[in-house]
Parts: sequence; structure tokens; C-alpha cells
Amino acid sequence: MEVTRRPGNRVALCAELALLSLNAIELAAQEELQSQENICNTPLSTAEVYKINFIFPNGDKYDGDCTRTSSGIFERNGIGIHTTPNGIVYTGSWKDDKMNGFGRLEHFSGAVYEGHFKDNMFHGLGTYTFPNGAKYTGNFNENRVEGEGQYTDTQGLEWCGNFHFTAAPGLRLKLHM
Repeated sequence: MEVTRRPGNRVALCAELALLSLNAIELAAQEELQSQENICNTPLSTAEVYKINFIFPNGDKYDGDCTRTSSGIFERNGIGIHTTPNGIVYTGSWKDDKMNGFGRLEHFSGAVYEGHFKDNMFHGLGTYTFPNGAKYTGNFNENRVEGEGQYTDTQGLEWCGNFHFTAAPGLRLKLHM
């Protein structure tokens, strides 16, 4: 679902962000179930999933799914929300106690990443929105922009091309006529 908004329309922006968060949670749940069934070749229902609300010694909080390992340790597996005392929030899929699958990571600076994670890193397709409102949408490889993508600057100009970490030779300005 898309919300049409004009610059400065904060109500529409809040509505759009709320819809994105709900979509992220729904996608994370669907992808987590599918990925765990594919990995294990068995339905997720065979593993006992616990719903927990846990506060870590450093003040971090986790509210979501976990499973017990063969050694009896609880690990985050499934869908959950992890919040730090300084305002970093991750909502999405967990596997083997790490951010894996689809999720949304919000930083207290205002930066937001929404997309795929692998072993706690941005990995796969995603969108990173900078605190100043600029945005990159495209491929990530171990926390680095890598491959085909689109960068939208603070003026709203869209630049397309091939990105390689901090370099992006040959970017093309996307014209809307």
C-alpha cells in the first residue's frame, strides 16, 4: 500500500511509516516461516517455540520467539523485537540468536535500514534511509552497498547505477518527464 504525500505532510509521512512497520513485521513472519521450513525440510511446528520477554544485563530488551538448543540454551529464533537503552530497535526475523531474514533496524540518529539480514549484517536487498532523508535502495553485501542500486539525495534526485562500497562510478540521474 502506498500513501501519497507532499513535502511537509507529516500526517501522511507518519501513516506511511506505520504501514512500512506493519508490512515489515508481516513479511518477516512469512519469510521466517518459509526459510526455517526450507532449511530444516520440516515444518516449523516441530520445534518448540517459546514466547519470551527478556531483559539482558546491559539493559537491552527482547520480546519475541526463541527456541532451546540441544544444550538447553535459549536462542532468539523466529520473530522478535530487540530494543537497546539508547533507542536502537530491531523488529524482524532471528535465526541462531542473530538477525537473519527480513527486518527493520531503527537507529536513534534517525537512520533506518529495512531489508534482509544475514548474521547481524545488512545482506541482500534493502533500503537504508540516512538521518538527513537521503536513501539508498538496492543490494547489500555484509553491511556494504554492493551491486545495482538507487540513491535518492536530499533534493529528491534519483541516481541509479552500480555501487561498490564507497564508490559508484557511472551513476545516472533518473529523469522523470
